[in-house]
Amino acid sequence: MAAPQDRRRWVRLGAAVAFWLVVWQVGAWAVGHQVLLVSPGRVLARLAELAPTGPFWATVGYSLGRIGLGFCLAVVLGFGLALAASLNPWLAALVDVPVRAIRSVPVVSVIILILIWASAAWLSVTVSCLMVLPIVYANAAEALAQPRAHLDELARVFALPWVRRWWAITLPGLLPYLVAACRVGAGLAWKAGISAEVIGLPRGSVGERLYQAKLYLSSADLFAWTVVVVALAFACERVVLWLLGRLGIWLGGRYAR
Repeated sequence: MAAPQDRRRWVRLGAAVAFWLVVWQVGAWAVGHQVLLVSPGRVLARLAELAPTGPFWATVGYSLGRIGLGFCLAVVLGFGLALAASLNPWLAALVDVPVRAIRSVPVVSVIILILIWASAAWLSVTVSCLMVLPIVYANAAEALAQPRAHLDELARVFALPWVRRWWAITLPGLLPYLVAACRVGAGLAWKAGISAEVIGLPRGSVGERLYQAKLYLSSADLFAWTVVVVALAFACERVVLWLLGRLGIWLGGRYAR
């Protein structure tokens, strides 16, 4: 059963969503043109038309698979590079230069370079990975740099092997930073990945559907697919945070025994 605090939070969230839906509807009435600003009811009706169809789910699966893969690669690579950089200051300097460059380069430049070098089919994987990687790297590097002298001394006193020391001390300290990185990175991966798809137009992607909506001046399709992207980004964020939360509970239970 949900706690009263959780219920109040969900009530506030629902009230806020309802408020902005009303604002959206009033704006649509004021504009009076479905091409310029479609009403939320028309968007929901269009979603109801799209959702039961096979092509809709094939498109969702295409973008979800590639952007999700790019996000996972960014987490693995960012964490691995931060761990390697923490072992040696010279290695840290070598890794820091390209990571800073990736963080500063415009997304459009990255998209154009990848289109020159490779196929558009894997564009969203690469772009979403490169956009999220600096965030994961910065947070993981910050966590690994935190002083834990008293815990390390305790581990040496009890002669813990380095594997158990890493699982018992390093990883629990890293988890809050990884959670923060994933909160920001999940949404950024979808923003960058969908932008890449709109420019590269890989067949069967959400980006292609958004571009077609622009060509045909279909505001209902544009808003409907945008709602789908927002929902997918939110769902991915919640799944990742749930998994990290379960990992934290498992680590706490394992070392509490």
